[in-house]
Amino acid sequence: MDHMANDMNLSRRLLEQFLTVAQEKHFGRAAERLGMSQPPLSQSVQRLERTVGAQLFDRGPGGARLTAAGKVFATDAQRLLDLQIAAVARARRVAAGMEGGVRVGYVSLLSHLYLPTMLREAAERLPGLRVHLQHSSSAGVVDQVRDGVLDLGFLRDPGRLSDDLVSRIIVTERIAAAVPRDHRLAGARGIELAQLADEDFVLPDPTALPTLAGQLQLACQQAGFSPRGVAIADDLSGLFSYVSAGLCVSLAPGSLRHLTDPGVTLVPLRGQVSHLDTSVYAVHRPDADAAVIRLLEMTTHLQPPGL
Repeated sequence: MDHMANDMNLSRRLLEQFLTVAQEKHFGRAAERLGMSQPPLSQSVQRLERTVGAQLFDRGPGGARLTAAGKVFATDAQRLLDLQIAAVARARRVAAGMEGGVRVGYVSLLSHLYLPTMLREAAERLPGLRVHLQHSSSAGVVDQVRDGVLDLGFLRDPGRLSDDLVSRIIVTERIAAAVPRDHRLAGARGIELAQLADEDFVLPDPTALPTLAGQLQLACQQAGFSPRGVAIADDLSGLFSYVSAGLCVSLAPGSLRHLTDPGVTLVPLRGQVSHLDTSVYAVHRPDADAAVIRLLEMTTHLQPPGL
């Protein structure tokens, strides 16, 4: 068995020599095309015939023509060469991040704001790259990227990450006031946060939405009041539902104005109140492969719709 395996060493060079003779139908012309002398070429083809166990050429004064076995072998030999070339090319594309799969985690409404642009560009520029999306909480995305379940994560203001993860700011947005559509301030081009001091608030859950919850409290305190919370929401959809019902107001990223309930209006906040900027981060492991890096390159200029 080992002797047969050694005999079946069909190198790329040997297959190319055989196919060149098959195309030229002449050993002399084939040798000239290959840049070698004829005797070594004839010896190589004879060695191939011994390996295959069949005569591949009918040799005569006029040249060399494929036998029936030779024609079948020529078809398969060309296929083998094509597969070798394709295998090398695909390996190089994967190494360059142009092919393969990337598992991407995201939070909340980011899938409607930024991911469509990234997916569209990836489909156009890296058609061999498959992107698999998975929704989770901020903590869930971070943990799954760290554990290797996800390759890349997008989330808002993740706080301080441990040194075993790399983060990059994709875009920074401004927080806006979320008020009911018929609210007295809904038609304003901009308001001071202090103008909401007497309003009832739906507050982001500190566990589910820790960054927004902290920003709302700090910004209101800096504006001179403590928000009067009458409800708590653990996601932005729930928060907007309370506002749409006309029960209260809140704060939310201004980019969501295109995705809110029709009963909600996002009004820009004026003034020098800090804590009103929110950032979208990309998070990955330090050993991220080329596909993750290529995908990240497409996110550096992302903007939400309409901005």
